[in-house]
Amino acid sequence: MSGVWVAGSVRAREIAGRRLGAAATRELAASGSLDQALRALAGTLYDRGLMPSQDLASAQHCITGTVVWYLRILAGWLQQDGRQLMRVLAGWFEIANVDEMLQRMAGRPADDSFELGALSTAWPRLERSASLAALRTALAASAWNDPGGASELAIRVGMRVRWAQRVAAFGDPAHVWAARAVALLVAGERFGAGRRLEPSIAGAAAIMLGKGAANAATLEELKSQLPTQLACVFEEVRAPRDLWLAEAAWWARLERDASALLAKSVLGYPTVLGAVAVLASDARRVSAALEIAARGGSVEAYDALA
Repeated sequence: MSGVWVAGSVRAREIAGRRLGAAATRELAASGSLDQALRALAGTLYDRGLMPSQDLASAQHCITGTVVWYLRILAGWLQQDGRQLMRVLAGWFEIANVDEMLQRMAGRPADDSFELGALSTAWPRLERSASLAALRTALAASAWNDPGGASELAIRVGMRVRWAQRVAAFGDPAHVWAARAVALLVAGERFGAGRRLEPSIAGAAAIMLGKGAANAATLEELKSQLPTQLACVFEEVRAPRDLWLAEAAWWARLERDASALLAKSVLGYPTVLGAVAVLASDARRVSAALEIAARGGSVEAYDALA
């Protein structure tokens, strides 16, 4: 274990230790207003860029941006292999940037892009694309690979599956987390939205889930074809309308697994991975709490959402 991995692990554990946590975030959700909730975040891990007068969307964007900020900080503490881990994990925010770019191309409202710096995979080149066809070409020439089509849907889904593949390449537990995410994506597209997957995406899903699961004709068949460690997130799902429960279960299991990595005394790659995962989970929970607070504050609504 290199000294730089150890130093990065110590830093990662320190950052993760500053997260808000489930109990404090639940209290945040009970705030009587968004302004009150934002004031409560002053001095916390998430106060960078937050202002009491912000609207909900911009505040949530700042909360999510906190994860990007700390990925960039951790990358500075790590050697090349550690920086590559940060770059792959930051791929999710590059996907978010492309999502907003697609919004702008279609003339719809869009959020600002996340500043990825050296953690970008291909973002500066992708951002220069003037059309969907040009964006597909730029993706195909990068580590994102060809999404399988030039439609908005093909690009959105294709990037998500490719990101899961890149994360899975780091081995377990990242592989399991990514495969569960792909199972959720397949279920949402096939049985939630009633859409067929592009052949290239279906092929990638088959590699991660098995042909039986990727080609399942029903949600129940998908569940039955998945290995137990992947099917577990669907335990409470009885119909496509219940898929939100599977997403909640995915996040709960991610946080549980990541917390176990952090609890180990050995420092290194698992500690850094665990820290990033619990931070992402915490940021999601804080964003949900802000939304509930903006609606007047209801811990019951928060419990159902988070």
